Amino acid sequence: MINFIPLGGSEEIGANCYYLNISGTGILLDCGIHPQKTGYESLPNFSLLNELPLDFVLISHAHQDHIGALPFLIHRFPHAIIYSTNQTKEIAEVTLHNAANILAQNSLEETGFKIYTHEEIDLLVRSIRGINYNEPIKLNGMRHSNSFDIVGSFHDAGHILGSAGILLEHGGKKIFYSGDINYSNQSIMIGCDLQGIRYVDILILETTYGSTDSEKIGTWATETERLTKAINRIIHGGGSVLIPVFALGKTQEILSLLYNQMQKRKLIETNIFTGGIGKEISNLYDKNRYVTRRSDKEILLKEIPQQNIFEVDDLSYFSKNPSIVLASSGMMLEGTTSFKLLDYWLKQHNFAVFSVGYMDSNTPGFRIINSEKGSEVKLTEFSEPKKVNCEIKRFYFPSHSIREDLLKIVEKLNPKKVILVHGEKNSVDWVGEKILSHFSNIKVISPINGRAIPLLNHI
Repeated sequence: MINFIPLGGSEEIGANCYYLNISGTGILLDCGIHPQKTGYESLPNFSLLNELPLDFVLISHAHQDHIGALPFLIHRFPHAIIYSTNQTKEIAEVTLHNAANILAQNSLEETGFKIYTHEEIDLLVRSIRGINYNEPIKLNGMRHSNSFDIVGSFHDAGHILGSAGILLEHGGKKIFYSGDINYSNQSIMIGCDLQGIRYVDILILETTYGSTDSEKIGTWATETERLTKAINRIIHGGGSVLIPVFALGKTQEILSLLYNQMQKRKLIETNIFTGGIGKEISNLYDKNRYVTRRSDKEILLKEIPQQNIFEVDDLSYFSKNPSIVLASSGMMLEGTTSFKLLDYWLKQHNFAVFSVGYMDSNTPGFRIINSEKGSEVKLTEFSEPKKVNCEIKRFYFPSHSIREDLLKIVEKLNPKKVILVHGEKNSVDWVGEKILSHFSNIKVISPINGRAIPLLNHI
């Protein structure tokens, strides 16, 4: 018997957390926090686990919407054994501490919402069992009621350093959870490795870019050329460019891209500003360059000339010294560095804000990137409208599979059932409809948070 319950992450991107009961063994796939919510509302619904066995937690990668709620979970279920790739464990040590600092800075008025400490994070990270890609792990829980072993393994998902799809095998049946998966190459990361994974029974598939027309996205090569030309134009005009990026993944990919373009003399050499935990994570990319799949193992991110954005006291510096600023967060969430810089950027007629990644529709970044020069924009629900004087332009450098590639993954794995998660309703609907029209033998499930789904009755 295999049952599936989404605790979060259905028809949304955030609080990704999926429960499987396999013959009495409880396995949680990811344990993320919702970036647009606060307090208990930001967490997966852990109360659904109160009467269920929970033996293992398997983390696909270290983005906060997949790992951020792990300290809260372990506080309630300290016996659960946690597995991730070695690289995800290393990154988690950086990102979970940073998340604790952010939680401490934001006054949480919600009664009874306990913030975890740095000491608890240290203990948690030490308890994570780091695993190599493709290494089998036995996952039989204390209540396991079947003679067949449950075997898990992590497979490179091509999304960020350490990211993995998770394969579970039991009694001749296979379940594959994609996590955040990218079929195509990026500047550093190589597309996902699905070697040896065929004919799965259940595919739990992300749908992030399901509603995005791929003709608008282009390729990394064409978007690199378009971004390079746009930056050159702004820099030559005496302005500076703000590129909001996630500290984990997008910072490293775009930094590498810009440096490569400068080395090829296609992009004008100018100051590049970074800062915060992005630099620490870049060091982990450097450290792991020979033990992970990547396009160029020789490039060292720490050797790329870059300055610290937090050492700039007067933002008028960027009016006098045209620069490129890579600042988190990628969605320009209120209170983050990119959001704080935005106020100055919007006032400058020769500056630009260039988006390079996914923007949730409820974020300031989405509102900005869907505005245009000369218009007014409300960055938050309660803020006053601001005049947009700078240039706004969107570029596509996806670290997730485009929607046609999601269908290629389905075709390659040939599942009997596909469960669609990690996407807004329009994305889930597009992917679901295409699977049904292209693959008549595949059943599609669009789950609802908190509602149990029986997947396989007999093993």
